[in-house]
Amino acid sequence: MKKLVSHQFLTLLLAVVFAAPALAGDYFERDGVAIGGYDPVAYFTEHKPVKGLPEFQSVHRGSTFQFASAAHRDVFAAEPDKYAPQYGGYCAYGMAKGYKATIDPAAFSVIHGTLYLNYSDAVRSRWLSDVPGYIQQADTNWPAVMTLAKVHE
Repeated sequence: MKKLVSHQFLTLLLAVVFAAPALAGDYFERDGVAIGGYDPVAYFTEHKPVKGLPEFQSVHRGSTFQFASAAHRDVFAAEPDKYAPQYGGYCAYGMAKGYKATIDPAAFSVIHGTLYLNYSDAVRSRWLSDVPGYIQQADTNWPAVMTLAKVHE
């Protein structure tokens, strides 16, 4: 009986581990939340990263976003595509270069009403040196890169 329980536990554990990536949403998530738990609406309204709270959440395209207030959550829920970060919340510069990279929620820019996140402040500086060119490259790369499993840390 003990061996059967151990085998069942191992089977369940493996199923959870291998199913987890399939259950992930369309946006890069760390610890189960997009943008590292930062409020996407705050980038537009407060022009800075603001940490969201677990009690104010909304799910968009299978990814959980957190907000600093119920008002921000409701604004997002009404127009999620307006506030969600471009390129699935991966680094915009990395996308322009053809790969997925993690982000620093403080390394951001809002360009023509769209939120772009970057790996670091140094990468953000490179991104800002040619935003139109990088957006064009990232837009071209996104359909193929979005399907890649590997993420550069």
